[in-house]
Amino acid sequence: MQADSISQQRILEKIQKLPPEKVLLVEDFIDSLDQQNKDHSFTFAAAKLSEPVLLKIWDNPDDAEYDKL
Repeated sequence: MQADSISQQRILEKIQKLPPEKVLLVEDFIDSLDQQNKDHSFTFAAAKLSEPVLLKIWDNPDDAEYDKL
């Protein structure tokens, strides 16, 4: 936990040294990372929701031969 606090402090110190226009770029970058995380979470949730339906399609005797490939 202490390492996280030290890392956060170092990052804050670096940001404080930046000119305002660079701080805006850092903020945009952080926002883009956050959006990527949300997009990934949404994609994962959608995939998990579709598993039961797709399992019915994929797991059937007619397609059993493909399981051996």
